[in-house]
Amino acid sequence: MNNSSTGSSSKSKAGSSSQSSESSFKRKRGVFQKDLQHMMYGFGDDPNPLPETVALVEDIVVEYVTDLAHKAQEIGSKRGKLSVEDFLYLIRKDPPKLNRCTELLSMQEELKQARKAFEVDEEKLASTE
Repeated sequence: MNNSSTGSSSKSKAGSSSQSSESSFKRKRGVFQKDLQHMMYGFGDDPNPLPETVALVEDIVVEYVTDLAHKAQEIGSKRGKLSVEDFLYLIRKDPPKLNRCTELLSMQEELKQARKAFEVDEEKLASTE
C-alpha cells in the first residue's frame, strides 16, 4: 500500500509541473483557422470543415512546427546561432519537403534580387529627373 500512495503522489507532482510549463507557454487558439480551412479545402475537404477538425489540425501543425523549431535550435546552439540550414538538415530525409523548401528559398532569393534591381532602376530615374 505504501508504494501505491508514493506512486500517486509522484504522479500528482509530475502533473502539476507539466501544467505549470503548459500555462507558461499558452498560445492563442484559432489563429490559423481561416488559413487551415482554405488549405484543407484545397486538399479536398469540405469548404466549411467542422471547427473541431480545424482545431485538431491546427494543434498538430503547431506542435510539429514547434518541435521542428526546438530541434533546429538545439542544432544551431552548437554554432551559436540558428540558420536556415538547421531546418534543411532536419528535413533532409523527407524529399518532398526538402525540395519544396529549396524551391521557396530560391524564389525568395530571386524576388530579393528583383526588388534590388527595381530599387536601383527607380533611383536612377529619380536622379535623372
